[in-house]
Amino acid sequence: MAAKLSQKTSRRIFKPLVFLIALLPLAWLGYALYSDTVLGTRLLTNDPVQKLDRELGDWALILIIITLAVRPARELLGMNEFIAYRRMIGLFAFFYVLLHLSSYTILNLQINLDEFLVDVAKRPFITIGVINFVGLAALAATSTRGMIRRLGGRNWRRLHMLIYGISVLGLIHFIMMIRADFSRPFIYGGCIVVLLGYRLWTGRRKRIPA
Repeated sequence: MAAKLSQKTSRRIFKPLVFLIALLPLAWLGYALYSDTVLGTRLLTNDPVQKLDRELGDWALILIIITLAVRPARELLGMNEFIAYRRMIGLFAFFYVLLHLSSYTILNLQINLDEFLVDVAKRPFITIGVINFVGLAALAATSTRGMIRRLGGRNWRRLHMLIYGISVLGLIHFIMMIRADFSRPFIYGGCIVVLLGYRLWTGRRKRIPA
């Protein structure tokens, strides 16, 4: 009973904290836009639209990686409480992907649907980005307890294994989008490889009899 009370207390404290931390990048970008347009600074470089678009996508990929890291952290550190925040972090990853796509379609393309469809058809990194958005939308839509009951636990887990493929496609999208300074994709790629390797290793251990 005491353990349950302590879990409820910690969630009451840490869930709002995680929520606020996940909003910090967006708050910074909002301030940077205000500062650049009103105060004449260059926090978002000389091309603020492109910088905003890329930063939103960057943070979406970071949050996807953090979502993948929750399970290994729980298992390796023995802290089951971590799992309570995975869904929130995953939903924030989708939120930043949605903002990333909105920035591209609204600020870059001025809501020109024809140009958007041409880009999806002719520019592979845009195609991959749209596929990723659809995949994350499916995961976000099925993240509720009601959807878990409707799909069944096994089917739900199979569907949400898509997050690994989404992380790889997100990395490819990021690499194809930049022309210089591949340091961040290299770091993100290393994290994804380690997390995917851990998942494959633990899955194999469970299949092999003791």
